[in-house]
This record gives sequence, C-alpha cells and structure tokens, in this order.
Amino acid sequence: MNATNRLACASAVAALIASVAQGQVHPEKPTYKFEKCYGIAKAGKNDCFTAKNACGGTSEADRQGDAWIYLPAGVCERIIGGSLEPKK
Repeated sequence: MNATNRLACASAVAALIASVAQGQVHPEKPTYKFEKCYGIAKAGKNDCFTAKNACGGTSEADRQGDAWIYLPAGVCERIIGGSLEPKK
C-alpha cells in the first residue's frame, strides 16, 4: 500500500469515526419529577425504609402496602394497586 492509499484509508476511517461520534451527541435530558408509589414493589425491591424495615431492598412481601419505589410523576396512578399514600 503506497502513501496515497494509506492517507485515503486513514481519512476515510477518521471521517467514519467523526460521523459516529457526532451521532452520539445527546440533546439535554429533560428533568423528570419523581414520586413515591406505594403497594407495587416486589419483595426485596423497595427503594427505602418502611414501618417494618430500616432500609431499601428489605420489604418482606410482594405489594407490601407501606413499601414504595420511585416512579416518574403521574405513572403511579395508572398502575393497578399503586397509591401515592401508604396502605394499611
């Protein structure tokens, strides 16, 4: 491969890398508001403490009424069993 071919090949590779890198630039991410959603977490998958447990990931039962997870605002009301307030 002579110098001209190497230069052409290197230029093509550089252009390809630049176009891929340009395609991966993400616009500013929107900021979402989150809210606690009670009564939908699987056992051991809650985000933070409950009345019975002192830390996240320690809920004892699926859909425990006082165990919550963070969800984007407005999503909890659309989930069957989801509540913005702890259940008894």
